[in-house]
Amino acid sequence: MNKDVKTALIIGGVAVALFIILPLVLGLISGWQGYGMMGPWMMGGFGWMWLVPIFWIVFLGLIIWAIVALVRGLSQTSGSRPSDSALEVLKRRYAQGEIDKEEYEEKRKALLES
Repeated sequence: MNKDVKTALIIGGVAVALFIILPLVLGLISGWQGYGMMGPWMMGGFGWMWLVPIFWIVFLGLIIWAIVALVRGLSQTSGSRPSDSALEVLKRRYAQGEIDKEEYEEKRKALLES
C-alpha cells in the first residue's frame, strides 16, 4: 500500500472517530442529562449547535482530501514518477526500445555534460 493511501486512511479514521466521540463528550459536558431524551436543544437551548457547521465543513474537507490523496496515490503507480531524473527516463526509453543505441549515447552524453 502506498504511503499516501495509508496516510489518508489514518486521517480518515481519526476524523470519523472525532465526529462520533467528540459530540458525545460535548453533550455530556453541557449537561445533557437534565433535559430528557432530546437533549438541551428541544426547548430553545442551543448548547454546542454552533459547532455543527464547522464540523461539517471540516468533515467534507477531509473527505475531499482523502479522495484526492487516494487518486494521487493510485495514479503514481503507473507511468513515470515525478522523482525520476532525466537519465532514468532515458534509460527506461532505451530499455523499452523507443530509442536506438546511437540516440541513447548521444542524449546520455548531452545530459552528463550539462
